[in-house]
Amino acid sequence: MVRNEGNQSSVSMFILLGFSEYPRLQAPLFLVFLTIYTITLMGNLGIIVVIRTSPKLHTPMYFFLSHLSILDISSSSVFTPKLLGILVVEDRVISFKGCMAQFFFGCAFVITEMSMLAVMAYDRFVAVCNPLLYTVAVSPKLCSLLVAGTYMWGGMCSLTITWSLLELSFCDSNVIHHFGCEYSAIISTSCSDTHFSQLTCFIISTLNEVGSLLIILTSYAFIVVTIIKMPSAGGLRKAFSTCASHLTAITIFHGTVLLLYCVPNSKSSWLLIKVATVFFTVMIPMLNPLIYSLRNKDVKETVRRLITMKLYNSQLIEK
Repeated sequence: MVRNEGNQSSVSMFILLGFSEYPRLQAPLFLVFLTIYTITLMGNLGIIVVIRTSPKLHTPMYFFLSHLSILDISSSSVFTPKLLGILVVEDRVISFKGCMAQFFFGCAFVITEMSMLAVMAYDRFVAVCNPLLYTVAVSPKLCSLLVAGTYMWGGMCSLTITWSLLELSFCDSNVIHHFGCEYSAIISTSCSDTHFSQLTCFIISTLNEVGSLLIILTSYAFIVVTIIKMPSAGGLRKAFSTCASHLTAITIFHGTVLLLYCVPNSKSSWLLIKVATVFFTVMIPMLNPLIYSLRNKDVKETVRRLITMKLYNSQLIEK
């Protein structure tokens, strides 16, 4: 399992322990995670299809929402298939390159989603505070640039952190106490000085978290002030309904991120880190389409109309 590169030695593969300490829960956990992953794929693909097929939803808000669904599918697909595999197969090995690739894509999608939520907060700020200038201020060109920027930023940040991991040495300890290549789990297997990598990760993580929250909180501070000044109850309800789904998604996403920040990297907290990561990488991608579909009037009306048209067409074919 050991390979030599220059003066450094590192393992060529890792062993993912996953939830192996709970052998009786392997089968139930497999069924639960498989169900959640299926709902995630169907829900997010459904959101994308509904937005693309309905001209009414061809607005900046739903353009960003469709990319949020793409990110949810991508981030869930980075970890969940491997998690399902190690729950049913005794071979829990992942190659070194595979581990680094899994970390890179997982990190990139998380940072990109963090930035996307901030962009969506800005979109809601313009829609509520400057509705007459909304189509001009949030033009299709600006939307494309913002989305492209979030993907590029997420990739650059993830590439930097991944590079800091590649500079480390991984000697005889190749057991990862996790179901995937999560940062703290990878760091714990290193036999070299991890100070630079941890500092790099801390700076990038703090910059993204603080920057994203600052944009979100500032946007919603202006939104709250604007809503309070609204004279009509109808306008207030409409403004609140456009923000409720986004606020719910933000609270769940950043709440979980802050929880992972606060958990110390020690053996006693490994289980909590695994559970929090499951919620972050498996549950949240499933919850987002439910939040945006159940709490969004336009999406519900579009889904209802599509189902009605499908049933009507089926009846015409039968006749």
